[in-house]
Amino acid sequence: MTTFPGATPPGFAPPGSNLIGHRTLADTVAEAIHLAILRGEYPAGTWLRIQDLASTYETSSMPVREALRRVAALGLVEVVPHRGARVVELSVSDLEDTYRTRLVLERALVAEAAKTFSAAHEKEAAQALEEHERFIEAGNVDAARRAHTAFHFAIYRASGARWLLRSLEPVWQNSERYRFASPTDPGARRRTHEEHDEILQACSSHDVERAQQAVQVHLNAAMQRINTAMSS
Repeated sequence: MTTFPGATPPGFAPPGSNLIGHRTLADTVAEAIHLAILRGEYPAGTWLRIQDLASTYETSSMPVREALRRVAALGLVEVVPHRGARVVELSVSDLEDTYRTRLVLERALVAEAAKTFSAAHEKEAAQALEEHERFIEAGNVDAARRAHTAFHFAIYRASGARWLLRSLEPVWQNSERYRFASPTDPGARRRTHEEHDEILQACSSHDVERAQQAVQVHLNAAMQRINTAMSS
């Protein structure tokens, strides 16, 4: 069975996967497909045939079917009866819809988080942010992605808003496809770090309005950067 360590970001797993105890073949295959899509190994529009995937991941068709169902629940593929699944296309309209939805959810999450943000929350988020920068410098894209997710969700989990967090999951995963597909220059990376730091400082000071504004600036900048890259 082929495996891909670190396929799922901290706090995430394809819906229905086993987070506690024994992991199934479907768990492992879903994570492998998930990461391959984010990396661009299965580009938008690619047909994912069940038998081909079963051969690639050295398993039977049953766990592959279940894995595709879970990845489809994240919005990354669309399952077509009797044909398999197709990786969802990227588009400017979908990008904008994705980031508008993220903005609504993340402004609500960060507002609640800022009210009760503790020293422990700050330490966890700061550590993830430090790791994110270190992995970027080292060119470790997968580890940087995981650390980036860990940073944001260290903050958002402080909100205690379980259903908002669950609602964010598929939207976040869809936005990751756009981030992976859009290279950033050193200047953009520096600005992104400053935006992350502003979000963290606003939460640490329990400034709700500042935290919401920082998230809005961060997401709007990311959407604009990706939009420009897609249009060039």
